[in-house]
Amino acid sequence: MTNDSHRARLAGLVQELSVIHEKVTLASGRESDFYVDMRRSTLHHEAAPLIGHVMLDLLEESGFAVGEEYVAVGGLTMGADPVATAMMHAAASRGLDLDAFVVRKAAKDHGMKRRIEGPDVVGKNVVVLEDTSTTGGSPLEAALALREAGANVVAVAVIVDRATGAKERIEAEGFPYFYALGLEDIGLA
Repeated sequence: MTNDSHRARLAGLVQELSVIHEKVTLASGRESDFYVDMRRSTLHHEAAPLIGHVMLDLLEESGFAVGEEYVAVGGLTMGADPVATAMMHAAASRGLDLDAFVVRKAAKDHGMKRRIEGPDVVGKNVVVLEDTSTTGGSPLEAALALREAGANVVAVAVIVDRATGAKERIEAEGFPYFYALGLEDIGLA
């Protein structure tokens, strides 16, 4: 499959599995007439592998190659976790070394008391991920935690952009922002 066919199939699966037409309150506090429940796709047997490949291709086509511009991916738990894992596995299937990490909402108060879990990110170029973003709050929180931990955040990438300001807010903080699918791709525009 080419990236275009991967992306088209992923868009169809996201529309079928994840788009819910009902009034909801989003994590940002905003109300919406629809909800994109990406965990229905990121944890799906067919969609998850596609997500890994589509996101790798998105970044590569944007000038960010695994091993050269970045060596690890992840973001704020829970939305970013399956995206990072999908990318890690897709990269491995291509013979590429890509680690994944998890950013906790707060550092643990026991054990190693870490906020960033997984391989060490100190001094490494990383990409922050999210499944879908409305205001950009979750990816920005993860990016700031990673900076504080000593990582170099080179970009933010999301599967679905809701076209509600996340791109502008994240880019205003100095991070390149990329997304694989817009609302028009999943039948919402």
